[in-house]
Amino acid sequence: MVKLLNFTCRFCLLAAIVLLVACRENETDEEPFCERTLFMYLPWSTNLTPYFYTNISDMEKAVREKGLDNERVVVFLSTTSSEASMFEIVYENGETRRNTLKTYDSPAFTTVGGLAAILNDVKSFAPARSYAMTIGCHGMGWLPVHGSRKSRSAESFKPHWEYDNAWATRYFGGASSAYQTDISTLAESLERAGMPMEFILFDDCYMSSIEVAYTLRHVADYLIACPTEIMAFGMPYAEIGKYLLGEPDYEAVCREFKKFYAAYRYPYATFGITRSSELETLASLMKEINGLFVFDETERAKLQPMDGYDPAIFYDYGDYVSHLCSDSVLLEQFNERLGRAVPYKAHTEKYYSAAGGVKSVWTFSGITTSAPSISPQAADWVDTDWYRATH
Repeated sequence: MVKLLNFTCRFCLLAAIVLLVACRENETDEEPFCERTLFMYLPWSTNLTPYFYTNISDMEKAVREKGLDNERVVVFLSTTSSEASMFEIVYENGETRRNTLKTYDSPAFTTVGGLAAILNDVKSFAPARSYAMTIGCHGMGWLPVHGSRKSRSAESFKPHWEYDNAWATRYFGGASSAYQTDISTLAESLERAGMPMEFILFDDCYMSSIEVAYTLRHVADYLIACPTEIMAFGMPYAEIGKYLLGEPDYEAVCREFKKFYAAYRYPYATFGITRSSELETLASLMKEINGLFVFDETERAKLQPMDGYDPAIFYDYGDYVSHLCSDSVLLEQFNERLGRAVPYKAHTEKYYSAAGGVKSVWTFSGITTSAPSISPQAADWVDTDWYRATH
């Protein structure tokens, strides 16, 4: 009897192991994970929709050129202020097609819950071991959607998308606050969805900002963005798309961006790629510098502005610190850390601003700050994560 029970127990154990393996195999079949999902996020942006269609078509060209190796590309596109759809760019036999995944009626993409729900849809439709994201819309750096009373006091202020007779260029969202999303909301949404990004590419104006990068340092390994305005055409995905797919080649993305815009009919562009892992040490050194030096207001006119507003809202970050810090040893240490934090950058000879026209670039670090700005629009700068970390 003892031997029979022993045999029976061994048989049951073997059966349980076989059943467990079978269940895991079935789970894998039901929930296949690809290596990486690239998410193109195109929320309602008022007048940029025609350019979005071009961006998507250009990314499809890149997919056809490179293919998809255990990778998926999902697109969220707002076609009106209350309608949007999510679809996948599928690659088969050398061709691409669009597979609709979901349609949306008045998606709440300006709230943490609403944006997190969209991100969770991406996870549900295209689960992956890692994610990356492109965001196409208007942009205004770190500036909050609903600023302080002081920041809203300048009634004559016009953001770049309101200049009717200017060349079109690209808050993070649409042309009114109802369709704009705070950077902190994006960070919280990514955390809630449990989707840290390998990179976030901002196809928007003014998003290569130290204040933006620091806020997103825990949810993205790299930030790809423009310190100034970018023309409405946006990122040249037909040229850079293949370097975003698979293992990102950031140096090639930077090179191809500059090459494209140097030959574009409006040859005005700036570009920077920020490595988030370097931002804490940079902030620590910046806190030391701020503790030792006070900016000389007479130096502001010598700074490199990165917009066309008067007074300027965004300045070149490296140039600002070079005018702030008079300790050569400390400044050399800062420049070394900044170079590690922004390892890739490029610019044409001039940049363009709808508010101020064509402007010269005489020094360039690939990222901006609003630290020396006296614009009422920058009044909330003291409330940024970057300010709190460096003062």
